[in-house]
Amino acid sequence: MTTPPPQQPLPHSGAPVPPNPYAGTAAQQPNPYAQPPAGQYPVGYPTNPGAGYPAQPPTGFPTQQGGPGAAPYDPAYAPPYAHAPAPGCRNCGAPEAANFAVRAHVGVLVMMRFHTLNGPFCRQCGRALVRVMTTKTLCQGWWSPFSLVIFTPFTLIWNLIAAMKFGKLPHPTPAPGRQPLEEGPPVHARPLAYVAIVPLLWFTWVAVNIYLDASGRR
Repeated sequence: MTTPPPQQPLPHSGAPVPPNPYAGTAAQQPNPYAQPPAGQYPVGYPTNPGAGYPAQPPTGFPTQQGGPGAAPYDPAYAPPYAHAPAPGCRNCGAPEAANFAVRAHVGVLVMMRFHTLNGPFCRQCGRALVRVMTTKTLCQGWWSPFSLVIFTPFTLIWNLIAAMKFGKLPHPTPAPGRQPLEEGPPVHARPLAYVAIVPLLWFTWVAVNIYLDASGRR
């Protein structure tokens, strides 16, 4: 038969509380994370933690530009490709290129189409595109009233300026593995360009008749 443990007196009952039998037996342990007093460091710990490290960077290494003690700019430490190369011809990659667009216009009754090829192009690629787009405009750009009067003449003048710009460039040096476009025959040697004669003759006939009716010479 086990003996029940002695009953402890209730708190605030007025009965005397027996002393703690374990009090004072455990030695007080120092806190290992406590900050040592000023000027005192454990054995083996350097008395000056910053000793042995240079305050300034070694000579020959550039510091941050714009900061205190910044070193002069040294091209040896410049990042590669600091300046992007100028863009070349978008077709053959030749550096001798002009950034000018080539246009074409197609007009059929009330429907119109505008085609634009943005540069840059070299001499050979630009002249080849001008010839193709101009021939397309001369063949298909007259079959709408607005095209006949406004858009087709504007496109032809634009391509004429483009041909002059590309003609002033030197002969291209294409990038490795790429070839420029073939210029082909000039515009006046392409039969489709002469389709423009039909609407031009019709427009001339209409304009002459309007003038004669307005002047009363009929």
